[in-house]
Amino acid sequence: MSDIDDQPDRIYQTPQDNVADFTFDAAVARVFPDMIKRSVPGYAETVAMSGVIAGRYAQPGSNLYDLGCSLGAVTLAMRHAVTAADCRIVGIDNSESMIERARHYVALDDASVAVDLRCADILQEPLTHASVTALNFVLQFIDPQQRLQLLQNIAAATLPGGVLILSEKLQFDEQEQAIQTDLHHDFKRANGYSDLEIAQKRSAIENVLIPESEGAHIERLQQAGFSRVIRWYQCFNFASFLAIK
Repeated sequence: MSDIDDQPDRIYQTPQDNVADFTFDAAVARVFPDMIKRSVPGYAETVAMSGVIAGRYAQPGSNLYDLGCSLGAVTLAMRHAVTAADCRIVGIDNSESMIERARHYVALDDASVAVDLRCADILQEPLTHASVTALNFVLQFIDPQQRLQLLQNIAAATLPGGVLILSEKLQFDEQEQAIQTDLHHDFKRANGYSDLEIAQKRSAIENVLIPESEGAHIERLQQAGFSRVIRWYQCFNFASFLAIK
């Protein structure tokens, strides 16, 4: 098996005395397709529809950004959907392990839209002349104090009529949160995760992934400079928004 082959997610299968904080390292990169498919309800639909949205909103001669691109699933979905001329898709992720694998998948892909993959910090990387930006399940891992600035950077780089696709895990009031959490855990069990794996993954991610309410996201997007925000998809406690400049 080559070191680029995807593997099943068994990271939290063995009991751990001290569960370390979750990080997008080489071990996670190897199992990421399996992990995210079995952990995030509606992930496949979110990726596919990100491509559909990009196909509608991409403007000729513009950049399309996939920020926190991981293995490039949304990058490739956009690449196959865009028909506007002279577009370029830029995928950015701060994990070298993720970018290495993304480059492998892009090299195997036969679509013709130009793709530029960068290992960089999305908080620092310049963004310009954007018609579509995807930020799928990424903002939740960024320090809450830095989220507005990132969205302002994206909005400032977005052309009139351009869009941001934002997908996030949501936080609810106490009663709904309990229901949504139970349903999410049932989803994971249905996908083969044990109670031990669910508990250890939750411990690993609780200090790293900080979710917010739908209202908080919409208010911040408007504050950042987007004129209209709609929720276009939700499955349990995961939702996707379209913010229009």
